[in-house]
Amino acid sequence: MSRVNYANLNPLPRDSLELASLASSSPNHSHSSRSSSPSGISSSRKHSLSNDDPLNSATTARSNPHSRSYSVSSAFDFASNLFPLSSTAAGYSVLGAPGSGPVDLNGASLEKHKSLTYLNGLSLIVGLIIGSGIFSSPAQVNTNAGSYGASLIVWAVAGVLAWTGAASYAELGGAIPLNGGAQAYLSKIFGDWAGFLFTWSAVFVLKPGSAAIIAIVFGEYVVSAAVGADAESASAWINKGVALAGLTVITILNCISTRLATRMGDVFMFFKFMALLGITITGIVVAATGFTWKGIPNTEWKATGWFDGTSTDPSSWAVAIYAGLWAFDGWDNTNYVVGEFLHPARDLPRVIHTAMPLVIISYLLASIAYIFVLPTSVISSSNTIAVQFGSVVFGPVGSLVLALIVSGSCIGALNAATFTSGRLVYAAGKEGFLPGLLGHIGMHGSSQSHNRLQRRSWVSRTVIRLIGDEEGGIGFTPINAMLFNALLTGAYIVVGEFGTLITFYGVAGYTFYFITVLGLIVLRVREPYLERPYRTWISTPIIFCCVSLFLLSRAVFAKPGQTVVVVAFVAAGVPVYFWRVKGRGKRTKEEETDWKFWGRWGRSGG
Repeated sequence: MSRVNYANLNPLPRDSLELASLASSSPNHSHSSRSSSPSGISSSRKHSLSNDDPLNSATTARSNPHSRSYSVSSAFDFASNLFPLSSTAAGYSVLGAPGSGPVDLNGASLEKHKSLTYLNGLSLIVGLIIGSGIFSSPAQVNTNAGSYGASLIVWAVAGVLAWTGAASYAELGGAIPLNGGAQAYLSKIFGDWAGFLFTWSAVFVLKPGSAAIIAIVFGEYVVSAAVGADAESASAWINKGVALAGLTVITILNCISTRLATRMGDVFMFFKFMALLGITITGIVVAATGFTWKGIPNTEWKATGWFDGTSTDPSSWAVAIYAGLWAFDGWDNTNYVVGEFLHPARDLPRVIHTAMPLVIISYLLASIAYIFVLPTSVISSSNTIAVQFGSVVFGPVGSLVLALIVSGSCIGALNAATFTSGRLVYAAGKEGFLPGLLGHIGMHGSSQSHNRLQRRSWVSRTVIRLIGDEEGGIGFTPINAMLFNALLTGAYIVVGEFGTLITFYGVAGYTFYFITVLGLIVLRVREPYLERPYRTWISTPIIFCCVSLFLLSRAVFAKPGQTVVVVAFVAAGVPVYFWRVKGRGKRTKEEETDWKFWGRWGRSGG
């Protein structure tokens, strides 16, 4: 079978999503997928690719890297700077293919320089899911479930339900291989308004707010490890100062290079698994030998039945599952950077279906270890359960070691959150949802600085080779976007009000989860022939949608006042959307004639 020659290829009608899928596939991929409708026109909407048509060489000369394309209904529009095809002197090439000449950071794109591997994706999901929750406070699960056995069932059920959402996102990530996660999926399925409202909520509240919580917990555990029992009397501003210092260091390291950030993520992932494995082994040894530093082993798990006292109240089970799902949150982390994967179609499903069972098993084993060592009263009330575990088994030294372990786990989660949040802001800047400055790679003059570094001593070149990116060197990262995210996160750390934030996440977060996964079902009906490298069972998104509605209803009825605040904030994004995005989509009739490329192709085809 001969290789396809794009220079002599007659343009066939294709869907925009199909073109994106082809762009992310192997360069030797020679078969053509079918169009979504008999005429080759999208079965849902007509697509605008006049500035991004890889089969039209005339567009390459007039392409504007800062321009934005729009479709008739502003859905499925792939902006020129987001469309995953790169233009070289020899024509279009598959994203990530070797280029020629030095890298110029002005107008560069992360999607054109793929570097993420399967291991990097695994560390992003594991790094954010395993933060402080399992080490600090599984109390809500145990208290509301009512018994040891019931709490383990809740952990398993919550993990499987989160897995259904992750599997749904795996299909969307393969079909729409772009950075930005739900922002890209909602924009392409429902229109720019949906993608913008997600961006509005995620960029300004969800992402920086959750990162602030992680940073505050990190600060508390560092202070606890440093001053011991006096930590409770320490000023809250000391904790916040440590949190801000940790955020600053992590942001700087992420700005240096993608390679450095992902290597840190890989190290933290193995660190977390080793810590949970150590807790599990220690719990089993204590259960078998009865040895503890205090000399009095816990025997409650032997004396009582593991299902004695199980709650029969449905609302208590609802709260327990809600708390469990919160502990598993972060399963969508890899989707924010799918455009940077070397092999997204292959690796994204593998990452999700490896990370989720590993985390579920780790949570279950750690919970069992806690049961073996600690009495029920401590498990159900402590916010520092890992430190209590270390104190019982190893004394003050154990408390110190476990406090440092939790601190390390939190800083690893903060690293993963910073990496993906920066990419979300970057994608929003490229898409036009945020100021274009946030969609730039590096900083002004960084390409010249990189060239000067290359001419310096062998030490400088060695440093670049060790921690710099393969093609971009030092600073080939969305620095402006990550600095913007750090400023927002720092503001939340200073304010420190997280009660409303948690409700915001329960309402806004799961509303967008629900709409995004519902979009998978819509896309299957609307685009049945769209190439999907991974296809989950149809029951998977249906189950997750039901779970999301359940969580939404609980959050709304539990905190109606805070829910009104959440709805008001999201609604405030509507006029911003019309000002920022919708108003720029008006085109003249002459522009629309050239814009509707499918009409041109349809006429040429007969």
